[in-house]
Amino acid sequence: MPRMFIFGLGYTAARLAAVLQARGWEVISTGSAGTLRFDDATNVRLALAEADQVLSSVPPGADGDPVLEVYGEALAGKPLTYLSSTGVYGDTQGAWVDESAPTGTGRRTARAEADAAWLARGARVLRLPGIYGPGRSALERVEEGKAHRIALDNQVFSRVHVDDIVSATVMALDAPAGAYNIADDLPCSQNAVIEHACQLLGRPFPPLLSLDEAGLSPMARAFYAENRRVANGKARRVLGWQPRFPTYREGLAALLAAR
Repeated sequence: MPRMFIFGLGYTAARLAAVLQARGWEVISTGSAGTLRFDDATNVRLALAEADQVLSSVPPGADGDPVLEVYGEALAGKPLTYLSSTGVYGDTQGAWVDESAPTGTGRRTARAEADAAWLARGARVLRLPGIYGPGRSALERVEEGKAHRIALDNQVFSRVHVDDIVSATVMALDAPAGAYNIADDLPCSQNAVIEHACQLLGRPFPPLLSLDEAGLSPMARAFYAENRRVANGKARRVLGWQPRFPTYREGLAALLAAR
């Protein structure tokens, strides 16, 4: 039975764990829903020693990447996968980015540094845009009255369904080291996604507001400070990955049908 150790059993990693277990893997993990506490150093190191693969979905903190800081020496020689962010590319004013684009120029400098550190260790680094899926999509935001339409011209983002991340991650476990963008095929405005969700639910569109009128949190507001399109060609070529949900339309339709 192959063994996977996961640091950070969150929303995405938990769905990956379920798929791996269905395929006969043993999964050991840290996190609130995991099998070990992150600070249980003795047992974490014992589990890492027996792991065939290691994946981290833990974001960096103010002092750097906690996984590398605490357990870096125990990762030596292990096949590594790291779930990163396309935020490492910063703002490209809507231009396309692939894995050859420079990183570290955006607002997420800590993420870019962690991304580079995992690459230096020979990891498969999956760079992810906005993640949506069951219980976490525009459908829920519309139903809860939390959806916004923001009046920003030419503002474009990429996104990806959580199950497409899972399929890409499984394919990446035996892939060459390096960075891979995992995004769908249709970057578009957030407004377009919210409007489509409203149409699916038979709800009226939220009002079109300025950033100031929307009263967004600093984190949400920062989301609108960057504008880019993420290309997924390398993942298609090297991993053989094909998104099951190539656009938000297929993704939202499937989420609604599964209710």
